[in-house]
Amino acid sequence: MLEGNRGAYVPQDGGESVWLVGDRITVKLTSEDTGGVYSVAEEISPPQGGPPPHTHSQVEETLYVLEGEVEFLLGEDTIPAGAGSCVYVPRGALHTFKNVGTSPSRVLAVLSPGGFEKFFLEAGEPAPEGSSPPEGEPDVGRIVEIGQKYGLEIPPPPPPPGQ
Repeated sequence: MLEGNRGAYVPQDGGESVWLVGDRITVKLTSEDTGGVYSVAEEISPPQGGPPPHTHSQVEETLYVLEGEVEFLLGEDTIPAGAGSCVYVPRGALHTFKNVGTSPSRVLAVLSPGGFEKFFLEAGEPAPEGSSPPEGEPDVGRIVEIGQKYGLEIPPPPPPPGQ
């Protein structure tokens, strides 16, 4: 890492990584690195993985697909996206993505202003290189509670058709 007002550098294998809902999230730049302007995280999702639908009241998000085939939900729109695709998510918009491919996907998230990366680090479980996701179901109640501190809301899933 560079010191002072000279910018920031994180090597390819650098950053702090956590497991969160089965995905490996690596914070590459923190709000401290950018003077609070934004933060950057890389999310690696297994096939059928990805975060639950959610909203952010305090941050805007830009998601860039580095590898794989994902499907974004933005509001009511479903958007198929491959490597090189980019989606902007304004504050308050319901969104998510799902890896619809057969190999892991890599999505880069730029969050503005910075600070939301602290949610990942607080809610996730440490993910040292070579580790596997924790077994069992994630503690959704804990994740929701931590998320509220950062303006994250995870609405309940809609009822099954016919109910």
